[in-house]
Amino acid sequence: MKSMDVLHLNEWSATVAEDLMANAEVLGCTIEDIGGAQVVDAGVRARGSLEAGQLVALACLADLGDVECSLDRLEGRLVPKVTVSLTDPTAACLLSQYAGWKVAGEGYFAMGSGPMRALRGKEEIFEHLGYHEEPDNVAVGILEAATLPTEAIIKQIAKEAGIHPDSLILLVARTASLAGSYQVVARSVESCLHKLHTLKFDVTTIRSGIGSAFLPPIPTDDLTAIGRTNDSILYGGEVILWVDTTDEAIEVVGPKLPSSASADFGTSFLDIFHRYGGDFYKIDPMLFSPAMVTINNLATGSVFEFGRTEPTLLIRSFFSPVVRKDSST
Repeated sequence: MKSMDVLHLNEWSATVAEDLMANAEVLGCTIEDIGGAQVVDAGVRARGSLEAGQLVALACLADLGDVECSLDRLEGRLVPKVTVSLTDPTAACLLSQYAGWKVAGEGYFAMGSGPMRALRGKEEIFEHLGYHEEPDNVAVGILEAATLPTEAIIKQIAKEAGIHPDSLILLVARTASLAGSYQVVARSVESCLHKLHTLKFDVTTIRSGIGSAFLPPIPTDDLTAIGRTNDSILYGGEVILWVDTTDEAIEVVGPKLPSSASADFGTSFLDIFHRYGGDFYKIDPMLFSPAMVTINNLATGSVFEFGRTEPTLLIRSFFSPVVRKDSST
């Protein structure tokens, strides 16, 4: 991991956000000035695009890696897959990408992620890793929300981040959009690192990481989209990490690391969500991690594999119901 003294998360993210804004029209996005902040609609009222989703995901990672979309087979079906490769996973995922800021007020709610969290610095992870980013001339945040923020919410975010609204760039998309679902399934490595941190593994020993998860069909409602994107990581997400530690440290956390370690594993996320009465916080937190994790210990050369994928469950989640028409009809 890079020295905490040389990280400029918001500055690096702003380079990506500015690229997105410069090409907003062709990427299916719009830009609004709300309360002085630049708000990019990448999938609320705007149609967005795959390319917009890629840039939103990269901005969320503070440009500390690569994000790409390719095609793969899922039980014979051709399905897009989002792959993220990172050279500084702890900084990219835990200090930037993790959606640890619940932005709420006056009837508005959004999950906030991106490097603006490092300016706010109120989450336990920043204290644990000893990192706080001082306000400069720009702050970048990503909001997963069904509506654009109000002026009051802009003021609230700016105040908590310790910046002026004019320095704030927000990229916003609902889950039921191309860019919104894309940036969510780009969190395969992040979900793995957050689980490792929860299990008290030393995340600073993680040197590199790569992960992939399928991009599901986009529904018209956010709840279905949330179910599908969660299923994508829980039952199809695959992550490889390169670490520098002892084999014993891996063996302690490994069996608890994949989503199959949870008693809730094996049922679609929406079914689990409804089982707990729609209360997200009653769901077993051990569930939220990739389906399969491979760890290569650079210190010893050992390789460990944990978990399993469930392609049949993904097919039910993604393609039920599906309308089929062949070319002869």
